[in-house]
Amino acid sequence: MTLDAALAKAQTQVPDCVAAGYVDMSTGMLLGVKTVDSHPQEVLDLVSAATADLFQGQNVTAIEKLFRKSRGHSEDGSHYFKEIIVFSENLIHVFLRAKKSTDQAAVFVTRGSANIGMVITKSRAALSAIEETA
Repeated sequence: MTLDAALAKAQTQVPDCVAAGYVDMSTGMLLGVKTVDSHPQEVLDLVSAATADLFQGQNVTAIEKLFRKSRGHSEDGSHYFKEIIVFSENLIHVFLRAKKSTDQAAVFVTRGSANIGMVITKSRAALSAIEETA
């Protein structure tokens, strides 16, 4: 299965999903995206940048470093923040750090009326399939 096919499948499985994407945070590139509407490239580029900022921004990495230090863990490159969920006025945005390549993340955007429990469950399940293709 290709990345585009995996994203298209995920979009059908995650409840009320209006967009699914996969981001390489080390390069800032949007590796793939499927949406129900068309969006300007500038908006899609900002999704990549925002995802990288959420997971790897200066303040986030500082917090992770402090957590590791306070718990006596070494600088092993692991991350504390695996999932971030943002509720906007009409949408739910789910950001999931990949398990195999921690510099990559899946992004799912659903309608705000979606069942959040099902959105999280189905997003996690879809991440595995997406990772297999990337």
